[in-house]
Amino acid sequence: MTTYNELAGFRVNYVSSDPTLNSGNEGQVWYNSTSGTLKSLVQIKAWSAGGNMTTARRGSANMGTQTAGAIAGGQAAPAYTNATEEYSGYTWSAGGNLNTTRAFLAGAGTQTTGLAFGGEAPPDSGATEEYNGSTWTSNPTGLNTARRSIAGCGLQTAGLGFGGIVGTTNQSATESYNGSTWTSVNSLNTARTTAGAGTQTAALAIGGPSAVVESWNGTSWTNGPSLVTQIDGNAAAGVQTNAITFGGYVPPGVTLTAITQQYDGNNWVSAPSLATARRELMGMGTSQAALAAGGFTPPTFSAATEEFNSTIFSPATGAWASGGNMNTGRGELGGAGTQTAAVAFGGTTAPIAPNATNATELYNGTSWTTSGNMGTGRRNVAGAGTQTAALASGGRTSSPVFVSDTEEFNGSTWSPGGSLPSNRLGASVGLQTAAIIFGGQTSVPTVTNNTSSYDGTSWTSLPGTMNTTRSNLGGAGTQTAALGFGGYVQNPSVPATPSSATESWNGSTWTSVNSMNTKRQDVSGFGTQTAAIGAGGYIFGGSPSAIVGNTESWDGTNWSSAPPLTTARFIVAPAGTQTSGLASGGGPNAAPTNNATEEWTGPQTTATASTLTTS
Repeated sequence: MTTYNELAGFRVNYVSSDPTLNSGNEGQVWYNSTSGTLKSLVQIKAWSAGGNMTTARRGSANMGTQTAGAIAGGQAAPAYTNATEEYSGYTWSAGGNLNTTRAFLAGAGTQTTGLAFGGEAPPDSGATEEYNGSTWTSNPTGLNTARRSIAGCGLQTAGLGFGGIVGTTNQSATESYNGSTWTSVNSLNTARTTAGAGTQTAALAIGGPSAVVESWNGTSWTNGPSLVTQIDGNAAAGVQTNAITFGGYVPPGVTLTAITQQYDGNNWVSAPSLATARRELMGMGTSQAALAAGGFTPPTFSAATEEFNSTIFSPATGAWASGGNMNTGRGELGGAGTQTAAVAFGGTTAPIAPNATNATELYNGTSWTTSGNMGTGRRNVAGAGTQTAALASGGRTSSPVFVSDTEEFNGSTWSPGGSLPSNRLGASVGLQTAAIIFGGQTSVPTVTNNTSSYDGTSWTSLPGTMNTTRSNLGGAGTQTAALGFGGYVQNPSVPATPSSATESWNGSTWTSVNSMNTKRQDVSGFGTQTAAIGAGGYIFGGSPSAIVGNTESWDGTNWSSAPPLTTARFIVAPAGTQTSGLASGGGPNAAPTNNATEEWTGPQTTATASTLTTS
């Protein structure tokens, strides 16, 4: 008798614990006997938009990480600048000015211990300056070879500078910095303008007049594997054994490129491209969390910022798939129910001077059908309950007027319910007869931390207040076991700031627990207090570029990254559980008439060993 092994050649590995989650195990399939789940491992790589720089520019010094980066100097059309900008992971803000105004310089170090050197003032400069997070201090001892378009890496007290141009001639000179002086060391094998990554004793020279990448061991340069595509005017991030390069142009011409290439210490491979092709851009961070900023897109300079994330996860954490489109595309809507029996209601259908709608639709797991309209059209409405017993609370009308209206849905028609204690928009969870609403706004810009409960007839203000006062947050769970997460913090004296705070509700008090991995507002949630999903959202900045599709899974203790929504958006109509959810409609601001539905399939924990048999 022929066995499965003889037909297929391989068995699924049967293990008691998951293997190490790294790229070396990508593509593996295994059965975890402890959790009773069949799993595999894949890697998600993508660029997403960050907040624009204050000043569009190219050829700046760069330093730091994706969430704490800085750039200094550069060319901001038509003049050179000495301005420094610092990145928080969401927005750029002004830092201290360089003492020497210049462009095409190099940087090293961190946001609070930075190093800037070389460049063109003009003429070509060897100036060296150190940054303490607020002020630049000039070092009277500059580079031994003054040059522009030099590459840099390392730390403020252990930096490395190499390559560049003097006049019209490419340079191969390499210099090492010890925190006070520069020392000439062995030169590059190929004179070039290049991008740098790594440390003072383990660096990479990437790009330029050759596709060959050179590797530095602290003493000498060695030619290593070539890039998939030769590029120049590119940026880079990471370390010697795990690097990334992006942007630039393709020699011998000057055709801009958005290509991204990653290095694992052995080979270069292609990765997802930047959204904006550009050259002389700035790069910082790691190969798993990189930042691309500014650059040149002839004839204009760019202020665009993009963030690259490479996340390894097991599909056992879930996946999104397309569902049936809604009949009325809209954003900022409410939702309730399950993946196969959901209801979506309210929202807005216009990007400017939002148009609140009272439209209601029902989902059967395949398609949407129109149902009875709400009595009051509104957006930012909070939803709870089921498809045949839903609750719609608060929100605001077409004008920015907050309302206290509550309506109850019986599966076909809406009827008035008890009014909220105050006009507000907030997050709501629970059932039609046992719900709570928490956080949110009561007016612009007033944000509340209050919690109120609903018994099917009337709302009651509760003494338990959230620890972090915020609006536009997500929620999951029940009236007595809820979870609140994300949102933004705002008051008249503080600008709106995205939040990752997570709190757990036991029916009387809120307790702060571990935060989400990504700070954001307008995140949508579904599931329970111990098994929830947070999807999509918006990073405040007044631009659609800040919309995200990030998905995170909550296990009762920690949030973990999961596959993102196919379409990045915010304030979708959520429904379902951590293992079977729904996200429908939602922003972006510029086109809030999104009618897309995505179905979430999460980890299945009901498998048993008997489902996998071997002979």
